[in-house]
Amino acid sequence: MKITEAIKLRYRRRLAHLRARIKGREMRVVADRTRTMPRDAIILLCTLRNERIRLPFFLRYYRDLGVEHFFFVDNDSTDGSREYLEPQPDVSLWTTKGSYKRSRFGVDWLAHLQRRYCHDHWCLTVDVDEFFVYPFCETRPLRALTDWLDASAVRSFSAMMLDMYPKGSITAQPYHEGQNPFEIAQWFDSGNYTIHRNHAMGNLWIQGGPRARVFFADRPEMAPALNKVPLVRWQRSYAYLSSTHMILPRGLNLVYDERGGEKASGCLLHAKFLDTFAEKAAEEMARGQHYGASKEYKAYHDKLARHPDLWCKYSEKYINWRQLEILGLMSKGNWA
Repeated sequence: MKITEAIKLRYRRRLAHLRARIKGREMRVVADRTRTMPRDAIILLCTLRNERIRLPFFLRYYRDLGVEHFFFVDNDSTDGSREYLEPQPDVSLWTTKGSYKRSRFGVDWLAHLQRRYCHDHWCLTVDVDEFFVYPFCETRPLRALTDWLDASAVRSFSAMMLDMYPKGSITAQPYHEGQNPFEIAQWFDSGNYTIHRNHAMGNLWIQGGPRARVFFADRPEMAPALNKVPLVRWQRSYAYLSSTHMILPRGLNLVYDERGGEKASGCLLHAKFLDTFAEKAAEEMARGQHYGASKEYKAYHDKLARHPDLWCKYSEKYINWRQLEILGLMSKGNWA
């Protein structure tokens, strides 16, 4: 990397740290249990707004996986999300009425917590509709993965976001609180993905799946990015730039093997497309707090008005992580 490029990236990282310090003042603590978490706790960080119906299964899923403490930033929920999370014994909770958009879509709020509480912890940063799947996840806890990454001197772990959807209209099957969303959203696109290398940041940019196929069919280049680096052995000097799509220092984005081999990777099963989504899309479009004046949610709202069926004859029914590896969507690499 040229010296000038390195200087620019260092400046961007320092700016991200400054923004985190400023935006951290927008948050008010509701429940701070950080002193009770284990010294080497695996921490999950998440921002949310009005996701009460999803929280019981989300917490159960990640507790079973091995997450030992949760950091939530509640962006002024009105549906009881904050009240549900406050008494949870392994949850530390902050709330804010600040602008989601002006906090870089929640990145600045979480960055403040990462710098203050997460140094030298393995941290998993996800949305409340994202469910982490990694090699051997059905038989090995998350600690087994992080221990192996530590032993291999690996600091970051990638996961491709895999959009899950039902067969038939997404409004046909009601989702109930506490339910496993993948009892409904059982299908995914096994192909239909494009990959480009971002030379400036060193990461791979992945697009495609049902959102490109249905919601952005006429402009697939505008479809949301699916590449993420959600699991990181955090240091105070680190900073996410765009959700968990890109991170600094740049080396943390090199989660693939340029020499032709395969590094271990996972997937984030994305349970966005449930019957609750139409109402959520309308709310977020009206709020205008998402990227590009919420153009993504405008596309969702327009298509959802026609009650789309995301399923097609090429859709694949989800079985387990080994299926995803066979399809080339994730890899166990050299983790035996």
